[in-house]
Order: sequence, then C-alpha cells, then structure tokens
Amino acid sequence: MIRLTIAVASVVLLIGCAGPRFDAGRTETVLPLHRAWVDGRQVEYITTDISDGAMAEAAGVNHVPRLRDAIAARPSVLERVYKFPQGEQISIFQSAPRPVGAANTDRSYSPLWRLVLVTRTAPHPGPELTSEEELLAAEEKGLVSLEVTDIVINCPITRAVGGGGLAGVR
Repeated sequence: MIRLTIAVASVVLLIGCAGPRFDAGRTETVLPLHRAWVDGRQVEYITTDISDGAMAEAAGVNHVPRLRDAIAARPSVLERVYKFPQGEQISIFQSAPRPVGAANTDRSYSPLWRLVLVTRTAPHPGPELTSEEELLAAEEKGLVSLEVTDIVINCPITRAVGGGGLAGVR
C-alpha cells in the first residue's frame, strides 16, 4: 500500500511539473527569446541557467555552478553551442529536436550546451555561417578560431522557425 501511495504521488508530481498548463492558464512566465542556426535552419530557444557567474548576471539568468559537472559526465550529455561574442551573427547549435516537442526523434539533442567562442580571423566577415559543418569548414580554412570553454548553458529549444513548437509556445 505504501509503494502504491508513493507511486501515485510521484506520478501526480511529475504530471504537475511536465503538464502544458499550470493554474488553468492563469499564470504565465515570459522569457527572452533567442534564435540560433542548426543545419541551415533557424530555431528559437530560451536561456534559463549558466554555469559562469558573470555570464549569468549579464544574461539575467540563474547562476548554476553545478552545470559545469556535466562536462565530466560519460557518456556526455552536452552538445556544443558556438557563440560569436562580438555579435557578428546568431549562435550555431550542434543539434535540435526533430520535430520540436514530444515527437522528437533526434537522440543526440540535449538542452545542455558547452560554450564554444567563435572569433572571426579573416579581415572581412564573410557570409553568415548556418551550421556546425560550415563553421568547422571555416575553421579549417583559417577564417575563424574556436575556443572551447568550461561554461555550460541550459538553453532548451522551444520552436523551429516556421515550424512547430512546444505546447503553449506562442
């Protein structure tokens, strides 16, 4: 009987946390929306947590030092996010849910990202890079340099631009 009570309570708690609605739609959280490239298509994402204190403060999100522990996890739960710190273009993500939502079939997608800083080294910025493949080719040609950091960011993808999104995303 105790096991059944614990199991029912666990299911109720999980449904409450994962459900698309809370408080019958009378409560809402609005977060800044960002765009990134994934394999030549744009996605939208939010940032909620960063392992680096200064970045978390600048972004207005939770400082979560424990996210850095994900770097040592094996197998890794981290994907890479390529950020252009000078603001030359939007970030590039290594993967995205396909499609966004419960029907995702991309088993490599994770909302936890290890930050890689991208610096353009060519005198002219060149075309916008829209995939990890293009970025790595640009690095091979000496057009950009990459610096892998120990900063981990929680950035769940909420919608594919021009496509579907998570329940409740508008």
